[in-house]
Formats: sequence, C-alpha cells, structure tokens
Amino acid sequence: MTAPSLVVWYNTRCPVCDAGIDWQRNKLLTAVRAGRLAFRDINDQPTALAAYGASLDDIRRRLHATDAAGRLIVGADVMIAIWRMTSGEGWLARLFGNRLMLPLTRFGYDRFADGLFAWNRWKGHW
Repeated sequence: MTAPSLVVWYNTRCPVCDAGIDWQRNKLLTAVRAGRLAFRDINDQPTALAAYGASLDDIRRRLHATDAAGRLIVGADVMIAIWRMTSGEGWLARLFGNRLMLPLTRFGYDRFADGLFAWNRWKGHW
C-alpha cells in the first residue's frame, strides 16, 4: 500500500475538532478506506511532527497535515486540501482558497483556532 496523499493531524480531545473531523471523515470514507487520506490523533503520537518544528500545542491549536511529497500544510490550507478531496465540496476550496480570498480565509481560521484553543485550555480538554 502506498502512503496516503494527505495525513491530517488533529486533537481528538477537543470536542469541536473531534466532531468536525469525524463529520468530514464520514464524507471521505472511500478515500480513507482506499488509503489516500488518513486522520491521526496527535495525542497518540505527540512528537509526530517534531521534525517539522511543530509542537504538540501547535497541532492542538491548528490542523496540520503532510501531503504525498512530505510537505507540511497548516491551518486553513488543510481545510482547503480536505475540501478538494471531498465530493461536492470543491467549490468551497475554490471559493476560500483562491488568491483573493485565501488571506482572509487564513485570518478567519486562525482567529477561530486561537479562540478554540483558549477555550480548550480553559475547559481542560488535554
């Protein structure tokens, strides 16, 4: 079996993150079963992305992924990559990932992720 074209790392201890990824994974069952896409809990392998300079808190704060070429993808760019793989959601990737919208998409994602990270720390979701 070849390596997945996208491996997404996320925090299962965050109820919002876990529910969102679970919902998306269910839409992508064919890709997951075919091995083209994998979702991994960073809490199971906290140093998995250390070679990229990503700490456990970095990954708990924002989605991280590696692509087939081994490149690191972070934040909103991960969501855009997932949308590209999801049937019927390519339009989201085109809308939020175009060169005019991408800076705003990244800004909005980062502010939401910062707030969610703070909420998770406050609630003790570690």
